[in-house]
Parts: sequence; C-alpha cells; structure tokens
Amino acid sequence: MKKVLIVSGHTDIQHGSVVNRRILEVVKRELPEVTIDSLSEHYPDFRIDTAAEQKKVVDADVIVWQFPLFWYAKPSLLQRWEEEVFTHGFSHGTNGKALQGKKLILSVTTGATAEFYAREGRPNGGLEDVLMPATQATVSLTGMTLVDPAVITYGFSYAFRNDPEQAKEFDRKADDHAARLVALLRDAAK
Repeated sequence: MKKVLIVSGHTDIQHGSVVNRRILEVVKRELPEVTIDSLSEHYPDFRIDTAAEQKKVVDADVIVWQFPLFWYAKPSLLQRWEEEVFTHGFSHGTNGKALQGKKLILSVTTGATAEFYAREGRPNGGLEDVLMPATQATVSLTGMTLVDPAVITYGFSYAFRNDPEQAKEFDRKADDHAARLVALLRDAAK
C-alpha cells in the first residue's frame, strides 16, 4: 500500500470529539500502516511546525483531510495548517512541486442533516458549493489530484451527543463512515 497521511483537523479531538475520534480509531485498526497526524494533539497552541509537517506530506502518496464541518468550512486549525504547510516554493510557485501527483481525499462530518444541504440533482447538495471551490483551487495550484467522491456523513448534531440512543446511532454512522474511507483508501493507495 502507498503511504497514507490522515490529517485530523478537529480542533479538540481528545475531548471535544466523539465521532471524528471514533472514525480515526476504526481506520487505524483496519489500516495500521496509515499515519494519523492529529493536529490538536500536536498543536493545541496553533503553532505549526512547518518543516515537520512538510516532511509528512512529502512522504505521503495519499493525504486525507479528516474534519468536522465548522460554520461551512474546515476547522480553523486545519486551515492554519494548510496556510503554514502549503507555502510558495514548496507546494506551488516556480519551484513548488512537493505535492504534485499526490492524491487528496476529503473525509467530512457535519452536524446538520443531509436535507439541510440538499440541492436538487446534486449528491452532496450545497455542501459541494461550500467545500469544493477552495479545495479544487488548492489541488489545481499544487498539482494534487482530488479523489472523488469525498466521504461525507451528515447528522452528527453536537446537541444529541450525550443521548444514549443517539450515541448508538452516532457509533453506527461513524463506523460506516470509517468503512467507506477505508475502502476508498485501499483503492486510492494501490
């Protein structure tokens, strides 16, 4: 299997996440060879070690951005990571070729239901309008390839995370999300 780097963009994976943490645990159990880069564990102060993170992406063939959607965007820590790691001369620009040919996979969870994002005739509805323009610009600028489709699971409302019945449903949905991500990784990393 090619080298896979999963960049966990949740801003507090240890304490503030139930679903994203479970997804990562399942993926790691199924694919122990993947590298999981938990940004909130490494950089709780948002001070990114650019050289260390650039080495991780250089070493990877497939990069996954695993994150919950916060206010229709990537979490601030993942955005900061991208700003610090994808620098001119490294990821783009005349000599910035470090990411060319690498595959990028989006793995996203949302609090709102799929119906909230629904738009006629579009499988991920308005969510594609929210996430894809910036992501497509990033892959175009860096020479990466966006693996389609993204792995998206809806309806992990934070408000219901302590409800025992909802917890079971969240676990089931997180496990399904992880299984879809594992299948996509196995295919993308051949």
